Amino acid sequence: MNRFHILVVDDEEDLCDILQFNLEDAGYSVDAANSAEEALAMDLSKYDLFLLDVMMGEISGYRLASMLREQKETEKTPIIFLTAKDTENDMVAGFNAGADDYISKPFSLREVLIRIKAVLKRTNEGGKVKSTAKLVYNTLVIDLEQKKVTIDGEDISLTKREFEILQLLLEQKDRVFSRQEILDKVWVNEEDISDRTVDVNITRIRKKIGHYDKNLVTRLGYGYCFETK
Repeated sequence: MNRFHILVVDDEEDLCDILQFNLEDAGYSVDAANSAEEALAMDLSKYDLFLLDVMMGEISGYRLASMLREQKETEKTPIIFLTAKDTENDMVAGFNAGADDYISKPFSLREVLIRIKAVLKRTNEGGKVKSTAKLVYNTLVIDLEQKKVTIDGEDISLTKREFEILQLLLEQKDRVFSRQEILDKVWVNEEDISDRTVDVNITRIRKKIGHYDKNLVTRLGYGYCFETK
């Protein structure tokens, strides 16, 4: 159930929120940062694409892109610039900094989605997601290649559905997923599956993940999230 993981970096918080919402609605896993400094403090190796604003604080998008290209973990990760700087010289500077595409503001969300899809298709062999080997929260580890969960180094036995639910929640920690969203993402194209099915699986996961059960939180009237705050 791997999905493309995108990092949006823009100092306009409202724009970040809009992009994150629409990209997640399109099926991507999305994180956001409001400065280059904030982005550089994150685990950048797990992303399949960076969506960068150019004009940001002390470290510009151009500089951030150059820094990403200098790191082994991110040297080949595609970069798309979002910017109001749209002269030919600006575009040349963007591509020289390592950009794979350049979208001028104002833009339509449809254009952004089309450009992202094209870049990911072009830069990922066969259109496949770059494998993110593990999801980690303290001593809770999900090995995505071996389809295995361990806690404190001990194997935890989960069913396929339980594994995929836990993976979904850990991929976007602190985000609340409705029961319907979980059904749509885990029980794809299956009919006659009720909300109760999600509740039952969540209860089973809680019983299996020991002291991390407190992180698997119910938001009454909304759904579930893996809470880290």
